[in-house]
Amino acid sequence: MFPIITNHPLLSRWKRRFKHGVYLPDEKDDTCGLPIRHFDFPPVLVVPLSQSLGKPALATVVEGQEVTRGEVIAVPDGFLSVAIHAPATGRVRRIGHSPTIQGRVKTAIFIEPYPGSTQEIVTDTPCDLLQCSSSQIIDAIQHAGIVGLGGAGYPTHAKLRIPEGKSVDCIVINGAECEPYLTCDHRVMLECPQDVIKGAEYLMAASGAPRTIIAIEANKADAADALRREIVDGSPIQVKILDVKYPQGAEKILIESVLGRRIGHGLLPIDVGALCFNVASAAEVGRLLPIGSGLVDRVITVAGPAVRKKGNYRIPIGTPLRFVLETVGLTEDVSLVFLGGPMMGQSVSSLDIPICKNTTAVIAFGDTHARRVTRPRQMPCIHCGFCVDACPIFLNPSQLGLLAQQHHYDTMVQQFNLLDCFECGCCTYVCPSHIPLVQYFRVAKAAVKKERLNAAESA
Repeated sequence: MFPIITNHPLLSRWKRRFKHGVYLPDEKDDTCGLPIRHFDFPPVLVVPLSQSLGKPALATVVEGQEVTRGEVIAVPDGFLSVAIHAPATGRVRRIGHSPTIQGRVKTAIFIEPYPGSTQEIVTDTPCDLLQCSSSQIIDAIQHAGIVGLGGAGYPTHAKLRIPEGKSVDCIVINGAECEPYLTCDHRVMLECPQDVIKGAEYLMAASGAPRTIIAIEANKADAADALRREIVDGSPIQVKILDVKYPQGAEKILIESVLGRRIGHGLLPIDVGALCFNVASAAEVGRLLPIGSGLVDRVITVAGPAVRKKGNYRIPIGTPLRFVLETVGLTEDVSLVFLGGPMMGQSVSSLDIPICKNTTAVIAFGDTHARRVTRPRQMPCIHCGFCVDACPIFLNPSQLGLLAQQHHYDTMVQQFNLLDCFECGCCTYVCPSHIPLVQYFRVAKAAVKKERLNAAESA
């Protein structure tokens, strides 16, 4: 008789709001109860001109120029570009190259903060919710430099420009925060519920949506209560509690859980009448637009076994990762650092990269714990089907992995819908052969993207 396994991540299916996915240890206890604290300014801030999908912003400052915190230092260059603001009052030391988490270099503005400055934020024209049109609100969001703060970095204003022939009947605000270790969204909802509600009102006004649902996993009931206390009677905004499960916070998965609308192959949320925004993005909309300010810092979880002063910090954009780790202190030499969560985040190869708008967390492991999370030696696929059962969008990761090893990228796209994969990592997590499936898929997608760009340029 086979033994009964009660803790396998693919079991307990009767609890699920959506099919497949996995159950993970959340590792949130160390930081979920710690209030947001402001972080010190580093000696030099490194502010990349590209911090979102789309074209980099165009610098409007020169080397040696003095800047004031909140001042626009780069303007949008096209539809998917957003403004960049000075995260501190100081002097532009230089404009040059800076390393990125992808291993490439990008242009950045290096700013030396003035030690004696009060660091008051300069503001611009406020965007009045009752007076401004939808197009004015959208322009204000672009000017404020707000992007998806859940990690994707998609410009918030671009989502709000509804294509002709489409309409939105519901805004879904993502407060699931299903990644292990991350609690920054939890603290934002708990400490700044009025900003989240105000942001939802701006998003509804900009999109024409008649209602909003704020979706929160059940392990953040205190945040749900805080938001409900801010919602007035008769408001079109409501809070919905979801089961704790990964990847609940993925856009398409969340919409299916909340609205029961499945977003099929090649479709977007707008195709089913919905738009999804991260709760931190909504909070920044509600915080910044009424005062006419820009995004100069964001709340980030700093945690992991190697971190002494774990917590959630409001960190200036452009703060070098090395300075963050030196400030919080380390229990041992760091051998593995993630930007973002350990499932969808990326490990870094350099501590000289800066905190950007789409950085949700810094998770550090020392040698002892790094050995536990480093995957053992890869073995051949045994066709167990665990990855197929885990994939929340019903792909065949096993077959995709075999094709990726043979570099059959076109087949992966055309026959097995590779581009639907949002790299949640469920397949890699459950694979008993320790095959790095999601890493294979990232390489394949990058190769496809490069091939398509080359084809477009030569056409």
